[in-house]
Amino acid sequence: MLRPPFTEEQEMFRDAYRKFLEAELIPHRDEWWGTGVIPKEIFKKAGEQGFLAVWVDEIYGGLGLKDFRFEQIMIEEIARSQETGFMSPLHSRLIAPYIADFGSLEQKQRFLPGVVSGDILLMIAMSEPNAGSDLASMKTRALERGDHWLLNGSKTWISNGINGNLAIVAAKTDPQNQRAIGLFLVEEGMQGFSRGKPLKKMGLMSQDTVELFFSDVKVPKENVLGNPARGFHYMMKNLAEERLICACQCIAACQTAFDLTVEYVKQRKMFGGVLSDMQNTRFSMAGLRAKIDSAQCFVDRCVEVHNAGGLTSAKAAGAKLVCSELQAEVVDTCLQFFGGTGYMDEYPISRMYRDARVTRIYAGASEIMKELISREIFPRQR
Repeated sequence: MLRPPFTEEQEMFRDAYRKFLEAELIPHRDEWWGTGVIPKEIFKKAGEQGFLAVWVDEIYGGLGLKDFRFEQIMIEEIARSQETGFMSPLHSRLIAPYIADFGSLEQKQRFLPGVVSGDILLMIAMSEPNAGSDLASMKTRALERGDHWLLNGSKTWISNGINGNLAIVAAKTDPQNQRAIGLFLVEEGMQGFSRGKPLKKMGLMSQDTVELFFSDVKVPKENVLGNPARGFHYMMKNLAEERLICACQCIAACQTAFDLTVEYVKQRKMFGGVLSDMQNTRFSMAGLRAKIDSAQCFVDRCVEVHNAGGLTSAKAAGAKLVCSELQAEVVDTCLQFFGGTGYMDEYPISRMYRDARVTRIYAGASEIMKELISREIFPRQR
């Protein structure tokens, strides 16, 4: 594969992280698939070994590794481990930057060390039942009341929802302005903050997902991230990286499914030979190989541009669109080669098939990605 080389330090990091996953995650996959949650202490163990929010500055306990490729490595190794419910990239690279980028010095000092150690596990609460990709339609409200804000509403599909103890909650702050949104740091134990029962999902069975409820939650003003009317801007700024993370996850899942299938078809007996002897198998896998390599090159280039600070929303949307749609094709084709075996729950390809469906929905549905890309092609006249 024509990938830019990782540094020696990064390859050593990959090896260490792979060993961590082999020791702490892989032996428990079936158990967590059944319970619907990965124990919180796994995040603590990851923090103890320096695998959470590695980009955070050393003054807050991090390693100061700003290169996105370190996160890309962890995403690839999680896919390889087949325990995709371990949502450490969500905690480390999708949510934590909100605190670093928009938080006050006091907020950084108060929260980032715990984020790095795993004592604080993050959730981000944007989506609502009728406001997923359309953030401007959210109903959750926050009203200013002297030294605090009064938060009311609900959020759904919240990842890390059982384990999480700090939520970044998006809420409307001005009834006259649909884009006036604040981001509020809601801590576990705040009166009026509660969680629903775990939500039953099609896939990602070990990843804890719940609804969150806010009933007259008093959020101190020191728990507001930045300007309480600029949250929409903050979210738009960080969504490019979110979609890059998703693209990395999708293409890594493609590679894992491909590798599993290659090994299977070389061993599966069929009509006096093996499945890999058949032209249909060879041509189908060759087609997937070319598509995966092409998409991987696109992702790697986006990572390179992102490291240089130049990744646009449209390019990130393109990577997410291409890789999530390709993941659907890859897992479907690969499951077909496994036949009835692939339909059985205990086989990884079956779980990968179910896990793949959500990637065309979360972090912005494929249709939203196309809209974002089209806006770059056809700029609106002002």
